[in-house]
Amino acid sequence: MATGIPPSALSDQDLLRELGHLYATRMDALRHAAAQAFGEHTRRMNQLETEYLRRRPSREVDPARLREGARAR
Repeated sequence: MATGIPPSALSDQDLLRELGHLYATRMDALRHAAAQAFGEHTRRMNQLETEYLRRRPSREVDPARLREGARAR
């Protein structure tokens, strides 16, 4: 059963807020949530991240996060 507002209906500000909340609660969900709750957390995180990437296909990528940047370290 789907819960929450569809990511496509969220404003940019709301989308970022929701992502921030999920990231802030991720470790707690991993360590302490029931399997179903952790699965729901993961499902929602994937939905929101997919929407973020859809809206920002040309987002700024940190060169240090690329393979060449890692090799330079």
